[in-house]
Amino acid sequence: MPTPKPPATLVGWRLLALTYDFFPVLALWFVTAGAFTVLHGDAVRGGWLGGVEFVALWAVAGLYATASWRRGGQTIGMRPWRMRVVEAGSGGNACWRALWLRYAVGSASLLLAGAGFWWAWIDRDRLTWHDRASGTRMLRECAT
Repeated sequence: MPTPKPPATLVGWRLLALTYDFFPVLALWFVTAGAFTVLHGDAVRGGWLGGVEFVALWAVAGLYATASWRRGGQTIGMRPWRMRVVEAGSGGNACWRALWLRYAVGSASLLLAGAGFWWAWIDRDRLTWHDRASGTRMLRECAT
């Protein structure tokens, strides 16, 4: 008998966690943008410094996500939904390289209208692009 597919509803839980995580990331972005404003003396309005600020904002959000995943497998937004990022083979904490790769591919997926997330609806193992690329998995723990 074939193994049943995991439920595709994990896509919905992922989107809920992303929505929750938007708020701590927004706070980090405010602090980062404030630092750029203080250093520049005015709001950054494009040019090369605007590009540097954009990269800094992306990196700060990545630091939040990867540090959270590395420390306990969860961001703040994943906790209420009992979701956890694990290394695919062992089920333990993933390495930094895998977590940054997960973040980078997930970012690209979001820029492509979430295509990598929606992919999980048709993937045979219900995995997103960033799950596959990084060798990590998102698990949802059962309530006890």
